[in-house]
Amino acid sequence: MSVSVPSHPDRPRLDALRQVLEQGAMRQAARMLNALQPAEIAYLLESLPPQERELVWNLVEAESDGEVLAYLHDDVREHLIRLMDTGELIAAMGNLDTDDLADLIRDLPVAITREVVKSLDQQRRERLEQALSFPEDSAGGLMNTDTVTVRPEMTLEVVMRYLRRLKGGLPDITDNLIVVNRRGFYLGVLSLTDLLTHDPDDSVAEAMRLDVQAIPATWSAHEVATRFEQHDLVTAPVVDDAGHLLGRITVDDVMDVIREEAEHQFLGQAGLSETEDMFAPVLLSARRRALWLGVNLLTAFLAAWVIGRFEATIQQVVALAVLMPVVASMGGIAGTQTLTLAIRGLAVGHLTSRNARWLFRKEMAVAALNSIVWALVVALIAWLWFHDTRIALVIGVAISINLLAAAFAGALLPLLLERLGIDPALAGGVILTTVTDVVGFLAFLGLATLFLL
Repeated sequence: MSVSVPSHPDRPRLDALRQVLEQGAMRQAARMLNALQPAEIAYLLESLPPQERELVWNLVEAESDGEVLAYLHDDVREHLIRLMDTGELIAAMGNLDTDDLADLIRDLPVAITREVVKSLDQQRRERLEQALSFPEDSAGGLMNTDTVTVRPEMTLEVVMRYLRRLKGGLPDITDNLIVVNRRGFYLGVLSLTDLLTHDPDDSVAEAMRLDVQAIPATWSAHEVATRFEQHDLVTAPVVDDAGHLLGRITVDDVMDVIREEAEHQFLGQAGLSETEDMFAPVLLSARRRALWLGVNLLTAFLAAWVIGRFEATIQQVVALAVLMPVVASMGGIAGTQTLTLAIRGLAVGHLTSRNARWLFRKEMAVAALNSIVWALVVALIAWLWFHDTRIALVIGVAISINLLAAAFAGALLPLLLERLGIDPALAGGVILTTVTDVVGFLAFLGLATLFLL
C-alpha cells in the first residue's frame, strides 16, 4: 500500500486511551492500544508529540509494528524506524504484504535493508525485487503479488476444490480470480459471484469476463486512480508490456492515492508537504518552510517597489492608501478561484491542451462580467466614502483591470507551470499573488497619477 492517511478511531476510545496514558496506567493503556486496528494506532501516534509518541510506540505489540509503520506518514515512520534495532525491523517486516514491504524498505538504512532481504525466502525476495523495480507512484509500485490465478480450461468445480485447499485462504479484498494461460498471459477475470452461481461443470472460459482490462505496470498512480473511479473497480490486474500478469491493485491502495493527491493540493498551496509531521522538530519545520517564506518575501518586495514608485501620488491623495488593499484583495480572490479550478482540472485529467483555450475564454468572460458588477459596487462605495467622483472612477477601472489580469493568470499559470515541470499546487499561489498585487497596485496608482494629479 502507499503511504496512507490513517482514519481516526472512535473519539471516545481515543480520549479514554489518552486519559489512561496521562494517569500512567501503562498496562491498561497497552491493552487498550493493541485492541485498536493498525490504522487507528498510526492515527494516534501521529497525533502525539515526540516524547509521548515514543512511549506509546513501545507499547505496541511487536507483531503489529510492520502494519502500523505502513500506515504512517514518511516523517513519523522514519523517526520510529530510527528507534528500532535490526532484529526488531526484520521481525516487523516478516508478515507484511509485498507492496507494503516495498514501501517500507525504501526508508530503511542500506545495511538493514540487506539484512531484511536476506531474511526472506526466495519467492518473497523475487517478488520484492519485482515490486522495487517500479517507481513508487506507478501501477507496478502499487501492486501486490498475492494473486489467485486459474486456467480457462479448468471447470468451476475444480476451481472450488482448489480454493478450499488454499492454506492461507484467499488474499484480502478478493472479488475475482484472474484467468491466465499456461505462459502467464492475462486473459480475463472470474468473479466469485459467477463462480458460485454457474453450473459446476462449466469451464472457466464459459464463466469468465473479458471486459476487465488489465492495467499496465508503467501507468502512473493517478491514472490507476482514474481507472478505478471510472469503472467502479475493487481490484484490477497489472500486466507488463507483453501482457504477462504481474500482480493486482486493490481499492484500499487506490484510496491512499486519492487521499495523498487531495492532501498535496490542499497543503501545497501553503508550501507544505503532505508527509510533514505536525510535531516535527522546530529546526526541521523552520528549514522546510523557509524556502516559500523567502520566495513570498521577494514577491512582497516587488509589490512594495511598485507602490514606492508612486509615493508622491499617495502622499497627495491619502484616500489611495486606504483603498489600495481593496484592489489587491479583489484580484487575489478572483485569481485564486480560477487557479483552483484549473489545478483541479489538471489533477483529475479534465483540463488538457485541447480544451485549455475554451476554459481560458470562459474564465475571461466570467471575469469581465464580475469586473463590471464589482467595479460599480466598489466605485459607489468609494464615492459615498470620499465624495470624489475621480477616485471612484479610478478604483472602478483598476478593479476591472485586476480582475481580468487575475483570471488570465489563474487560467494559464497551471498549464505553464506543468509544462515547465513545476508543481502548480506549490508555485501557483505565490506567483498568482505577485501578479494580482503588482497589476492591481500599478493600475490603481498609475491611473490615480494620470487623473488625480
